[in-house]
Amino acid sequence: MHIHILGICGTFMGGVAALAREAGHRVTGCDAGVYPPMSDQLRALGIDLIEGYGVDQIALKPDLFVIGNVVSRGNPLMEAILDAGLPYTSGPQWLSEHVLQGRHVLAVAGTHGKTTTTSMLAWILEAAGLQPGFLVGGVPENFGVSARLGGVSAPSAAGPSQGASAPSGGSDVPAGPSVGAPFVIEADEYDTAFFDKRSKFVHYRPRTAVLNNLEFDHADIFADLAAIETQFHHLVRTVPASGRLVVNAREEALERVLTRGCWSDVARFGVRGDVPGFRARGEPHAFDVLKAGVLVGRVEWALLGEHNQMNALAAIAAAEHVGVAPQVACEALARFGNVKRRMEVKGEVRGITVYDDFAHHPTAIRTTVDGLRRKVGPDARILAVFEPRSNTMKLGTMKALLPWSLEDADLAFCHSGGLGWDAHEALVEMGERAIVADTIEAIVAKVVKVAKPGDHVLCMSNGGFGGIHAKLLAALG
Repeated sequence: MHIHILGICGTFMGGVAALAREAGHRVTGCDAGVYPPMSDQLRALGIDLIEGYGVDQIALKPDLFVIGNVVSRGNPLMEAILDAGLPYTSGPQWLSEHVLQGRHVLAVAGTHGKTTTTSMLAWILEAAGLQPGFLVGGVPENFGVSARLGGVSAPSAAGPSQGASAPSGGSDVPAGPSVGAPFVIEADEYDTAFFDKRSKFVHYRPRTAVLNNLEFDHADIFADLAAIETQFHHLVRTVPASGRLVVNAREEALERVLTRGCWSDVARFGVRGDVPGFRARGEPHAFDVLKAGVLVGRVEWALLGEHNQMNALAAIAAAEHVGVAPQVACEALARFGNVKRRMEVKGEVRGITVYDDFAHHPTAIRTTVDGLRRKVGPDARILAVFEPRSNTMKLGTMKALLPWSLEDADLAFCHSGGLGWDAHEALVEMGERAIVADTIEAIVAKVVKVAKPGDHVLCMSNGGFGGIHAKLLAALG
């Protein structure tokens, strides 16, 4: 089959393209911006890319056009497809029909931590010899790629990869029924396409679904938190009775979702007191894992923050559903290399360390800063450099939470370019700790003016941030 993908350079659609190519399909694609690193990755796979959405691409005569959710009515190529009555579908729908069918799908949903938890879960299954397929909205360092098909049939316990432990755990491990090789997918609640306004994740039909957390986000498509809860319940409805829901026990919004109806086994994590489920005992970098109060494993790793500790519990509980014992999962997490752009050290100059992190929602910013604070201690200075770039943040929906999210930073530098609201006003309660500038160059100059040896400069954005990391390192040097 020849498929032509519109919006191919997005993280998700680029992953779909890679999976289609690996499955033997001819893949071409286009996007408004064809640029590295995604363009290099796709071309290395033999995928031809076209800049822009010219109507002349109709002449490629693919068997099917696959439409990314970046494409809207008025797009010239899309209008030509509609006028000609040519076959088209969405990325999630194509994935469901051509990759996920017959697989044991493990879907990771939530406002925060989807990419990291998906990567953890894929690595646990890989270390256990299950040869999972996966599609991640980032690049897990353990794999070096964001998507792969994995095994096409369920592997036997006798066939783990070299150096891995076979799936095991005894009769108390409630593994789901064998329905094909596992496929781990980051399950986004954002809408599917301009012609399908359901959340992407309703297409995946998982047997194991992680509900990691739930807060208001995506203000451009959801009116309020209740609207997102409805979409999450649509996901819950697709999980079979033999399936498992892995649910954050600390989230009231998720409990409201479950009260609407639940037909599957529920494994809770982050529990407190005598509540059955998985919980951690110890610091985020070294902790025991307990299930129903019984020690089942220990994790010691380089990751920071309580949010990653919670992500680990979710991944352990999900892996158990396909037969991987918690102890085996904990041993795998000790070798987990994180995901690029998750507290990634970009360099050090004159004793000043520069980090890159994907955090953009206020809660994610707060947990990221908290994680770094736990690492560097109370006396080191953290200079938080961020841009409110997501659609929700650009709308100013959560601007009032920014002082709270930056509470543990010594100084905060906000890139205000392109905002429709006053960043100075939003950060006024931080006083002189908050610095605002409307260009990357001005932000760099302000950071360089105050930075000193021993400082930690934490850059946070869900975009490229104008290459600020390299510019900071060059200017600091």
